[in-house]
Amino acid sequence: MGAILSSPATATPTLPLGHKGPRGELLVQLKRMQPLTAKELAAGLGVSLNAARHHLKELEAEGLVRYERENRGVGAPVFLYRLSPAGEALFPRRYEEALNGLLDHLVEREGREAAVALLQGYFGTIAQRLTGVLEGTPAEDRLKVVARALSDEGYMAEGTADAAGGTLTEHNCAISAVAARFPEICAAEAQFLADVLKADVARREHMLSGCTICQYHVRFRNSEEAP
Repeated sequence: MGAILSSPATATPTLPLGHKGPRGELLVQLKRMQPLTAKELAAGLGVSLNAARHHLKELEAEGLVRYERENRGVGAPVFLYRLSPAGEALFPRRYEEALNGLLDHLVEREGREAAVALLQGYFGTIAQRLTGVLEGTPAEDRLKVVARALSDEGYMAEGTADAAGGTLTEHNCAISAVAARFPEICAAEAQFLADVLKADVARREHMLSGCTICQYHVRFRNSEEAP
């Protein structure tokens, strides 16, 4: 599985396919935190409101963003922008077509359990790669190292932590279609995080449940609690 799914540790930052410059950055902003208003996007990009609206209009014409009106008390409604399904598809969905074909073949020959075991081995491969890197690393830094490793895999992960615990947020699922068919891989991910972070991990938001992110709350174990 590592040969199929794992990427080099020096992977480049996640960018929407075929889009660079301000429009690419705008799409990344929406991917990381949506919905957003044109004013919020302009502030994040450091451009004028008119420039942000121009980019949004072009991306809407391409079918990559959509908007909805929201009334916020007195005054004109606010326009909130989100990625459309086509916009979401611009972000990495690693190896999904080939992997789904492989899993179909494996399920047919050896059963679903064999396919699940193969997927669980994916996180085992990442854990092995991190073993030496995490050795002796302070707890709060471990979470950031793991977030970078997941970002290398296409998950657009961010980690914030102190000595007691923190939060790991994934803005993209690199194998979303696979996870929809085999949700067991989400449980394997949570176990992977608990193991490499030496922490109690609880998922608070989940893309498979309709959220825009997957987010985990992390509480580091002290030496007496460690298994």
